[in-house]
Amino acid sequence: MSISSINYSSSILGAQIRNINQQLTDLSTQLSTGKLSQNYSGMGTNEGFAIAGRAQLSNIAGYTDTITNVNVSINLANTALQSLTKIRNTVQTGSANTAQDLNVNGQTIAQNTAAAQFGSMVGVLNTQTGSRYLFSGTAVNTQSVADAGDIINGTTTQAGFKTVMAERQAADLGASGMGRLVQTQPTPSSVQVSEDVAGSPFGLKIKAVSSTLTGATVTGPSGSPVSFSVDLNGVNPNNGDKLSIQFTLPDGTTEQIDLTASTATPTPLGSFAIDASTPVNPNNTAANLNTALNTAITKLANTSLVAASAVVAGDNFFNTASSAIGTPVNNQAAPPAPVTGATALSGASPSDSISPGFVAGDTITVNGTTLTFVSSGATGDQLNVTDSIQTLLSKIDQITGTSKPSTVHGGSITINTDDAASLNITSSNTGALGSLGFGATPVTATQPPLRVGSSPASSATTLVNGSATTVKWYLGNDGPGSARSTATARVDDAVTVQYGAQANEDAIRRQLQAIAVFGTFSTSPTGQYSGGQVSALSLRVTQALTQQPGQQRIEDIQTDIAMAQNTMKDATTRQTQAKAQLQGIIDQAESASPDQVASEILALQNALQASYQVTSNLAQLSLVKFL
Repeated sequence: MSISSINYSSSILGAQIRNINQQLTDLSTQLSTGKLSQNYSGMGTNEGFAIAGRAQLSNIAGYTDTITNVNVSINLANTALQSLTKIRNTVQTGSANTAQDLNVNGQTIAQNTAAAQFGSMVGVLNTQTGSRYLFSGTAVNTQSVADAGDIINGTTTQAGFKTVMAERQAADLGASGMGRLVQTQPTPSSVQVSEDVAGSPFGLKIKAVSSTLTGATVTGPSGSPVSFSVDLNGVNPNNGDKLSIQFTLPDGTTEQIDLTASTATPTPLGSFAIDASTPVNPNNTAANLNTALNTAITKLANTSLVAASAVVAGDNFFNTASSAIGTPVNNQAAPPAPVTGATALSGASPSDSISPGFVAGDTITVNGTTLTFVSSGATGDQLNVTDSIQTLLSKIDQITGTSKPSTVHGGSITINTDDAASLNITSSNTGALGSLGFGATPVTATQPPLRVGSSPASSATTLVNGSATTVKWYLGNDGPGSARSTATARVDDAVTVQYGAQANEDAIRRQLQAIAVFGTFSTSPTGQYSGGQVSALSLRVTQALTQQPGQQRIEDIQTDIAMAQNTMKDATTRQTQAKAQLQGIIDQAESASPDQVASEILALQNALQASYQVTSNLAQLSLVKFL
């Protein structure tokens, strides 16, 4: 018989000692690192909370990085917007200055300053953060605005603003320099003034005529093209009698000419001489009225009209809101007068209404939304047949969502839209739609820039889409939707911010446009009407740079992005608190208490010492001792 030796390493006691040693090693690691384990399996039952907490901390770290990057962009954008405000104030102060001394280039010091500030503004609008253009909307890799020189002077293949403005001025003045008005004396005792072409967008438009001239007959304004006449009927007016004519200019402003009958010698400015020959000949007075009226119209055309033309040229070039333009037919007793926003959509002659008009049951469909005409009591997507053109335009604007309201001006309807590609207007009554000036269906929008439609410009009667031959000043994203929504960022689990900006936003565009007009316009340094032109333009530019109620302001854009910053600030505060809480959960789940570890180490050391003593005693055991 043989007796096998005792194998200590495979014994239960040996395994217990190895286990104790491993526990001591683990506890020593816990004591040195402060962690329960170096891997997830040793963390215990609460490790699931720790894993979830770490995931949330990772998300917060991502949000923190996003907030940091977005704040950089917003701070740069805000600095740029502050610069735009300073530029506006500088140019406005200069334009409001009454000094009109012209240099050899036909410009004032204020205009030279504006030209320089225009270049500065273009540079500001092309601000980048990294490779991202801040004012390009979603087109972040595209320069926001064309180079200043190209915008003003054009390129080898495309016209710049200077050319567009010169064309428009020629079209508004006309070959005679009288603002496209034709003045005649049909009879020796009468004077007549008419617009040269019906429906033309150019020149002076006759708005109203009033008279206190004794014995005179005033007819109009009426007809197509619109005209008025004054017949003295062989009677001399009394001293102080007056003729007043109001004109509408292309920019929508109104100017009035007042001519007073006078016996004074010399004849005062703004008057016409009453014939004092023997015997008295009232026809001479009519001739004097004709001459005075011609002089007054020529002055108005070469001063205020020229300034208004420059302003409208700026709108034609810079305003990227698309539009459809129509010239309605009025149903008033012949000769008809130009329509206004108050003109009704139906009615029997001689009411102020279009002809033919809409009837109950007719429809107008705008971008897929149908408006139905009813006899009365219209609600929702309905219109009364007796509603005004302006009511119809307001309904259309609600559907298209245009940022620039549609208008009735100078006898023409302009339907504005922010998205030229989407505008589509049809009607079940094509005749009535034609009465609104839209003979072709569907009605679609033209995309500016608008150019004078034919050559020579002095006899042109239309504006046409000039996008193929004209510099495009704004190069960024110009699709529909809010400019702010072109840049969004998630800054918390359920929080996003919008901080986009576009150089063609209304507040920015209007400022750039006004400064370009003022800095580009020039006149003859020695011209008879040069001072009046610059004075009239300065007044308009000052007003254009003055914030008007209802208009977007640069400060509004700053407020929008400041709200985004406040939202991020609040998110950061919440996340800081969450980080502390999450870290506490993780620490509680993963950290080892030094006191507890030390106590466990002491207990294991005692157990290990006892095990070693037992092992030692067993190692000394012999058969003799066993027996």
